[in-house]
Amino acid sequence: MTAYGPDGGLDLDAFRAHVRGGLDAGAGAVFACCGTGEFHALTPQEFHDCVAAAVDEAQGRVPVVAGAGYGTALARQFASLAEEAGADGLLAMPPYLVVPSQEGLLRHYTALAAATSLDVIVYQRDNAVFAPSTVARLARTPGVIGLKDGHGDLDLMQRIISAVRTEVPAEVADSFRYFNGLPTAEQTGLAYRSLGVTLYSSAVFCFAPEIALAFHRALTTGDDACVNRLLDGFFRPLVELRDRGRGYAVSLVKAGVRMRGQDVGEVRPPLSEPSAAHVRELAGLIERGLALVAGDGPVDGPGGGAAPNADGGAR
Repeated sequence: MTAYGPDGGLDLDAFRAHVRGGLDAGAGAVFACCGTGEFHALTPQEFHDCVAAAVDEAQGRVPVVAGAGYGTALARQFASLAEEAGADGLLAMPPYLVVPSQEGLLRHYTALAAATSLDVIVYQRDNAVFAPSTVARLARTPGVIGLKDGHGDLDLMQRIISAVRTEVPAEVADSFRYFNGLPTAEQTGLAYRSLGVTLYSSAVFCFAPEIALAFHRALTTGDDACVNRLLDGFFRPLVELRDRGRGYAVSLVKAGVRMRGQDVGEVRPPLSEPSAAHVRELAGLIERGLALVAGDGPVDGPGGGAAPNADGGAR
């Protein structure tokens, strides 16, 4: 999350504390100023300062991936700012507003990759949905190292993976990375894992790293009982709550971070804060998820109450 102070301005001290909390909890990477980090709401200077702060806190322990988006010219500017700030890679988000052709998408991401020495992960979602052949061409593009899927079409993903495997030189195809980028990736983790997509970013890690890491351990070790317990008792109710409000994939997560003791401020317009009733439901879900991780939580519906204080994570 990107932290703001009471006046709505950037709060770099709070942001640094949030990043440190995630690193101490065991984050595998820091996604700074991306979708959950309100890339859309940041000025170029704020973007640069946030990415630089994340890099400074990470100290090379894990990669720092920064967002880049809008039209091609601005995406290249943000790539330059991220590179100047010391980022390790870019999450290239969809172009602004327009619905491009496949050739247009290819031109956009090829131009972005050519403008930076940073590794580029292309984010498939919204108006940037790729034909398998387009992804195969992107995989052959110098600097493009992976695809993050926020579209959620498993049939399409299987065809994309097959196209890269069969149309791209083996040494390139073998190193091309796929990420599950749906808003609550844990909910679809089993399905993506069946395709061989094991990497994902966790918004839950921002406010409940204990729950996110417990699920990740269970998923990677084949502990189906724990996976199902957390899906049934925490992640499915969380997704259902998230889907009850516009922008909750960001604002509800930010409310969770505040709830766990990190004052990262409210979201910026045009997003809005979740309702008080929904925040109370989130508090109960966090309390319930922590109990499930501890092994003493029932799976009979969302609970109530407030969650205990703890440091949040990094996204």
